[in-house]
Amino acid sequence: MIPYEEIEVPVRGGDLTAVRWPADDPDAPAVIALHGITANALSWGAVARQLAGRVTLVAPDLRGRAGSSALPGPYGIATHADDVAALQAALGLDRVVLAGHSMGAFVAALAAVRHPAGFGPLLLVDGGIGFPAPTHLSPDELMTAVIGPAMDRLSMTFADRSAYRAFWQAHPAFAGAAWSDEVDAYIQRDLTGDEPAMHSTCRIEAVRTDGIGLFDEEVLTAVRKLPAGATLLWAARGLMDEEQGLYDERRLAAADLGGTRVEPVAVKDVNHYTVLTGERGSREIADRLVAYARQGS
Repeated sequence: MIPYEEIEVPVRGGDLTAVRWPADDPDAPAVIALHGITANALSWGAVARQLAGRVTLVAPDLRGRAGSSALPGPYGIATHADDVAALQAALGLDRVVLAGHSMGAFVAALAAVRHPAGFGPLLLVDGGIGFPAPTHLSPDELMTAVIGPAMDRLSMTFADRSAYRAFWQAHPAFAGAAWSDEVDAYIQRDLTGDEPAMHSTCRIEAVRTDGIGLFDEEVLTAVRKLPAGATLLWAARGLMDEEQGLYDERRLAAADLGGTRVEPVAVKDVNHYTVLTGERGSREIADRLVAYARQGS
């Protein structure tokens, strides 16, 4: 895990915590990167390493998670988008490149639409393109459909950090070579409390509100209103490393992106997590972020 620093910026209700990996050149461009629904800033650790000091990477803990878990509601995708705009303004960044993974991609798209002067090109990583909610599902059933077992984890307790590590190492998405020191740091950032009843930092209310909010009309239509171009890097495999990913050619065709500024690009041999945390995915993301950032510098 390469060194980073933590910063705080004022937002509604308190301070938003962010992790900053500085570039080798203090005048190098910067990128803001947003994590998924039950993740935290350190999910971008592998990307930071692959950037190799070429740009500064700033990744916030979104409201209700990790270092920002104490921030109060109301939660929701629009709230996160406004928090990210506050981060961008506090850092003094002009038309900064914005990246997001999973839920973070939806936040990135909405932030760009709500605050077009603050953000430049977008990199959406296995997220950002949504579909209307099935009308027959209750909110809790909808949440199970969106994130499945991840929701159950939020109400679990763990005897110690080793137990939490073992829990995640058994996850199909992180089997074998997919585990790394960066993944370990990322999942350990999520754990809080005292032994033998440690638990996730994620606030269940925040996760539930945000998950249901992914189906809001403003969120679903954001990718059709982007003020700048965007690339969607989509993973071939799903959250549990299953063959069916969140996106495929058929689903993207149904989304009808032809009239948008989004270019879909498949990333093979990765799942929903390793597209961000694995070697292949993080290298693809880092190279594209550097190219985007240099275009605007």
